[in-house]
Amino acid sequence: MRFVFGIVLVLGMGLAGFAVYMAKDYINEYQAALAVEREANSRMVETVEVFVSTRSLKYGERLREEDVRVVRWPVNAVPEGVYHAKDMLFPSGPEVLRTVIRAMEKDEAVLAIKVTGPGEDAGVSSRLGKGMRAFALKVDVSSGVSGFLRPGDRVDVYWTGRAYTSADDARGTELTKLIHAAVKLLAIDQFADEDRNTATIARTVTVEATPIQVAALAQAQATGRLSLALVGAEEDETAEFVEIDSRTLLGIKEREVVEAQVDRVCTIKTRRGAEIIETPIACQQ
Repeated sequence: MRFVFGIVLVLGMGLAGFAVYMAKDYINEYQAALAVEREANSRMVETVEVFVSTRSLKYGERLREEDVRVVRWPVNAVPEGVYHAKDMLFPSGPEVLRTVIRAMEKDEAVLAIKVTGPGEDAGVSSRLGKGMRAFALKVDVSSGVSGFLRPGDRVDVYWTGRAYTSADDARGTELTKLIHAAVKLLAIDQFADEDRNTATIARTVTVEATPIQVAALAQAQATGRLSLALVGAEEDETAEFVEIDSRTLLGIKEREVVEAQVDRVCTIKTRRGAEIIETPIACQQ
């Protein structure tokens, strides 16, 4: 009997040890899996829904529901002007469509600057900022930077003409002056597509300007010659006052006129018969 009891005790202790070993191994595996899960969670990036294009879209195409889809986008990398909801992209319903004004590739985020408002076409009016006006300037191959301008570029506008300093100034002075700096181009001739990359010898360019700038440009165009200077894409400084005349260009200096000082002489005239005698005297102040 004692022998049986001893065997049972030994078996029980063995089973208990095996159970402890199995439990310890399970706990270790669980802790390892938990650590892996925690590390994975720490690497997870918070995302938000964003609409992207389902195909390549070109300037002037209508943006339809089948042209977009929703994807998850990292919150810390969301571009400015994206659309998060369908009622934001199509606020007036799927029948009132937007128009593409900048080309988009497949799976590219749909941005507000790349599409018009609901129901609008791709005309110049859709690109005008609040309070701005579109004004056309006449150009040629020389004043239009040899045809290298395209919509979206910025230009400095220079005026060359004759300036008169006063009403008595009959000849005036030939000079060149910066009228407006970093003016945005909206269209070249009748083209407003910013994705055009071919050189065009334009006859007119349409610029975005305030009403005061429009008046200045109209006056400058009517009284002289306008020339455009292309501003670099990465240029962040705006040119200020620039003016040069022909004398400054050629280094001609004006002569200073110095009045000669003449000593003042006072006399008294005395008549003696037919003779007149002048006698010098001290001049009175």
